[in-house]
Amino acid sequence: MPNPRRSAVLTAVFLVMATLVPFTPGRAAEREGDTLEALRREASKARTDLEKATKEMEDRKKALATAQTKLRGTLRDLATAEAELNRIRLPLARLANTSYQQPGAAGSMAIFGGGSPDAALRSTADVTLLARSQQALVDHADELQKRKQSLVSAAQDLQSRNAIDQTRVQQQIDGLKQKSSTLTKQLTAMLSRLPLDQRLAASCDKSLATKSRQFPNGLIPAKYLCPLPQKGAQLRADAALAFYKLNAGYKRRFGQQICVTDSYRSLPDQHRVYAERPGFAAVPGTSNHGKGQAVDLCGGVQSSGSSQFNWMESHAKVYGWIHPAWAYSNPFEPWHWEYGTDGDR
Repeated sequence: MPNPRRSAVLTAVFLVMATLVPFTPGRAAEREGDTLEALRREASKARTDLEKATKEMEDRKKALATAQTKLRGTLRDLATAEAELNRIRLPLARLANTSYQQPGAAGSMAIFGGGSPDAALRSTADVTLLARSQQALVDHADELQKRKQSLVSAAQDLQSRNAIDQTRVQQQIDGLKQKSSTLTKQLTAMLSRLPLDQRLAASCDKSLATKSRQFPNGLIPAKYLCPLPQKGAQLRADAALAFYKLNAGYKRRFGQQICVTDSYRSLPDQHRVYAERPGFAAVPGTSNHGKGQAVDLCGGVQSSGSSQFNWMESHAKVYGWIHPAWAYSNPFEPWHWEYGTDGDR
């Protein structure tokens, strides 16, 4: 189990660092980034430990269920054997009792001179056999009873130990849940203090880009896309991460975010645009908008030769964004920008 004091120690270290290191904006951002990464690691480790402990408890539950099923089967077998033993024991006892009461058949009178020597010998042998058989049955019954008691005791012990183990693991899980919840709150609070671009970047998983490629153009589910700072806009993960940085640079230069009119475009939307602009919009199913790696911009960028357009021409490539060659003439679309490709519009 993770050390419950670790988060407290981590927080104390950061507080001490804050009092010892002179404040500068760059240093503050660096400390905040280190703290964020440390909290992210703690939250990830707590989640991993929680999953491990949960699996351990589930495995123990399955093992107990298997053992109890086997035990019930054994007890049923023992009950069947005991019932059979009881069924045989009664007629055997009657037969033995009759042999002592009826003279000449195999009873005591024959043994003590009430009949011929041969009859007496046979009677003695019969009585001896009956006695041995009855004793064997009694011994077997005792053995079965002892085994049954042993199994019942083992079952009680198994259930008791398993209950203790489950309680211990549940306490561990509850502790891990609390730790995970605390770290998640700390991480959320830390994220809320970050600029929007950084906040979005922290929640955008780059691996989603690869997963999104398995879907047809314009049919990428929303959960495989990352939102942009501009409301309602979204892109493929790698394009979005690059756009956050481009947007931050643009904001430093112009004091506001990039204006976006269009980003990822679903297949129905591409059909609509194609119907509105036949010969100018890409054929549905071929647009880079449908791949989540193209944007249409406004706020000055849509005007060739403007300071915003010129800045984009000079700086966008640094962030992996380009104004494709076709958009300069066929048709002329200064507002259209793409991530890492010269492909279709």
